[in-house]
Amino acid sequence: MLIATFNINGTNARLPRLLEWLAATQPDVACLQEIKTQDFPAGVLREAGYRTLFVGQKGFNGVAILSRQPAVEVLRGLPGDAGDEQARYLEADCAGVRIASLYLPNGNPVPGPKFDYKLAWMQRLQARAAVLLASGLPVVLAGDYNVIPHDDDVWDPRAMAADALMQPAARAAYRQLLWQGWTDAVRQRHPAGGVWTFWDYQAGAWSR
Repeated sequence: MLIATFNINGTNARLPRLLEWLAATQPDVACLQEIKTQDFPAGVLREAGYRTLFVGQKGFNGVAILSRQPAVEVLRGLPGDAGDEQARYLEADCAGVRIASLYLPNGNPVPGPKFDYKLAWMQRLQARAAVLLASGLPVVLAGDYNVIPHDDDVWDPRAMAADALMQPAARAAYRQLLWQGWTDAVRQRHPAGGVWTFWDYQAGAWSR
């Protein structure tokens, strides 16, 4: 089973790229972040062979799960804060696997309420992750974590030193999540680090 995750930064604006990526990689399940819409192109994606679940927000955030097999929504929104209206978490059962698509808050600027929200959201994620781990189900927490866990996870750590993604408290919260018993799939496959990607809009290609 191939499960992929992709911060698309606007589904409607990047729809041609999304369709190219799906055709090229053929994931069984694709988790999207920053879909930035409440008008998700479900019909177009169905023609491409994918059923869709999503929780959207106009112009900001939003996550989706695309699946070749029928998927059943389990949870919409991360528990623990009834007043949180940001669309950042979606959980579903896909072909016997519990899969969450998550978009963790950025947290900049530091210090400030956005960073406080980031840390509180991470605590809520830890709580939900513990429940999922205890369930005994096969679980994948896929998404954009907005954390740089190690210096070798970024091209220039000095340039990012003041960023919310590299702050000790954010790194510690990510470690606490892993210490529950989770596996960082990227670090597992690339223990030496040095793995990062971004879309080069001028070149129209993925870069590293």
